[in-house]
Amino acid sequence: MPQSICILDGHPDPEKHHLIHALCDAYADGAAAEGHEVSRIDIAGMDIPLLEKPDDMFTPPPEPILSEREKIGAADHLVIAFPLWMGGMPAKLRAFFEQAARGGYFVKMQDEGWPAQMMKGKSARVIVSMAMPGLVYRFGMDAGALKALERGILGLSGFRSVHHTIIGMAGDLGTEDFRSWQTHCRQLGTEGA
Repeated sequence: MPQSICILDGHPDPEKHHLIHALCDAYADGAAAEGHEVSRIDIAGMDIPLLEKPDDMFTPPPEPILSEREKIGAADHLVIAFPLWMGGMPAKLRAFFEQAARGGYFVKMQDEGWPAQMMKGKSARVIVSMAMPGLVYRFGMDAGALKALERGILGLSGFRSVHHTIIGMAGDLGTEDFRSWQTHCRQLGTEGA
């Protein structure tokens, strides 16, 4: 069944030769070929200010974040792809999430009880590439950035059915492995998974 999918390309470098950009393109191609409605958010092309004051969390973000975050709200499924930098997501992607969350967009405080989960019922896929072996990240580093994203931003805001893909040794991929990951992401796109 066709669904609405938002692909968040979290690589901050606009140069198109990066694996993350290619995987986002492949996912989008597969999703569109299957009849899914696809929107994209490309972090590299955005000017994203850092959040500096706690009170700013209660007001809407500036443009273009204000408009771009609507793509997440309109989607049934969110794909977030980024390279692991210094054990976490790139600072520009983190800044986007902080800005996009402003004004109760992901989690809305209520007078009583647990905050309202504004993204309740949506699904997500997180794709992370890294220079280290995937098993070292998963077990040696406890997949910290991935868990923080899945349990923090996505979990707190109500995303359910969150899956992930970890691509280790990304800098050493040969042409065949590079294409294999593109094929894998194209297939995920057709499935909307």
